[in-house]
Amino acid sequence: MWTIPKPRYRNGLCAEGEAEIAVNIGGVRVVLFGDVLNRYPESRLAELVNCSTQNAEVISSLCDDFDPNRKEFYFDRDPDAFKCIIDVYYFDEIHIKRGICPICFIKEMEFWKIDQSVLDECCKSYLTEKEEELKEIASKVKLILEDLEVEASVTRSERCQRFLWRLMEKPGSSLPARIIAIASFLSILISSVVMCVGTIPELQVTDAEGKLVEHPTLEAIETACILWFTAEYLMRLASSPNKLHFALSFMNIVDFMAIMPFYVVLTLTYLGTTALMELANVQQAVQALRIMRIARIFKLARHSSGLQTLTYALKRSLKELGLLLMYMGVGIFVFSALGYTMEQSHPETLFRSIPQSFWWAIITMTTVGYGDIYPKTTLGKCNAAVSFLCGVIAIALPIHPIINNFVVFYNKQKVLETAAKHEVELMELKSGRDTHSKERDQEVNVGERSARNTKNII
Repeated sequence: MWTIPKPRYRNGLCAEGEAEIAVNIGGVRVVLFGDVLNRYPESRLAELVNCSTQNAEVISSLCDDFDPNRKEFYFDRDPDAFKCIIDVYYFDEIHIKRGICPICFIKEMEFWKIDQSVLDECCKSYLTEKEEELKEIASKVKLILEDLEVEASVTRSERCQRFLWRLMEKPGSSLPARIIAIASFLSILISSVVMCVGTIPELQVTDAEGKLVEHPTLEAIETACILWFTAEYLMRLASSPNKLHFALSFMNIVDFMAIMPFYVVLTLTYLGTTALMELANVQQAVQALRIMRIARIFKLARHSSGLQTLTYALKRSLKELGLLLMYMGVGIFVFSALGYTMEQSHPETLFRSIPQSFWWAIITMTTVGYGDIYPKTTLGKCNAAVSFLCGVIAIALPIHPIINNFVVFYNKQKVLETAAKHEVELMELKSGRDTHSKERDQEVNVGERSARNTKNII
């Protein structure tokens, strides 16, 4: 048992609140004073201290049990959480102690009728973080259930659409979906390699006009890859639940732009355009657009937890990256201006202007050092050494926060995935128990009906 000491207040309270009550919280007996509890008159304890002990109905609605002899109220609640909640009567704020689940603590506050506004700011941010984690778990569970559920009420076409959508968009849903994802990834790699190899002059052939063109074999491979990309895009579009959202998605726009150049060239060639020079210009522009299909590799980011973690780490590290860019920008401006000023005395200076010196400052501070622009005077070399050291320090400073964000989010994703799978297993176990109980009830009902029928026949 522990007793809360009675503090002294300047303003006297009503006589009703001067009484003391004993509450038993999960086996821990606590003695509280009425004048303290009445600081929050709408709370459960304040209602309990002000109610009459003769009113059994009110007492039963406020506590789990009551001993009239000892005048002790019993609550089947968490005593550790109650130790935090009782602080609000003395300090007007509550801190969630380490080891207590914040979501369960909020439920405790709701039971004791304490408003969440009394939570300290640090605890509010911690609670917000936990609520976001629960939302992420709920979203993951929803995605898993969408993959598992088969509603009997939907039509056959809707079931086929859902099956095709999971097949094309969710590689982890089945073995055929995983095979299609691997085939798509290999097609991207093959198409990219063919595009690069096709530019080698030794592998090109001469056409009827004496111009070097892509080898027919490489062109056939490229055509096969484009046909695969086209079929994949059309199947994903056909099975998409929201066609407009699918078409306006950034990665889907990239997919479309990677496919269309091939058909533009094919259409112009089939129509037999006479403006050959214009056609050649169009082909050059199309060749530049074909490189965009390499961006399809980023489509696999939603299936890779590593890439998702890296993206999140960069988003969480925008402040550090912004500071890095600011430091680098200031350093580039200062050292390029100094380098231009110090190198003007040399007759063969490579620093023609301050904007041209920006390039030298960038490759020096980032430790790249191409060597196309370099100082020739002693002061210029000293300036280059200082800029190099400042660049190393500026780049090294934000590395630790970025790595820390990466590790924290990676571990968090693993925990959320495990929690989501555990939640699905619990739901399946619960549904199995409900089904078993229903079947058992049906068997009992059948047995009762059979017994009644037998009795009537006898």
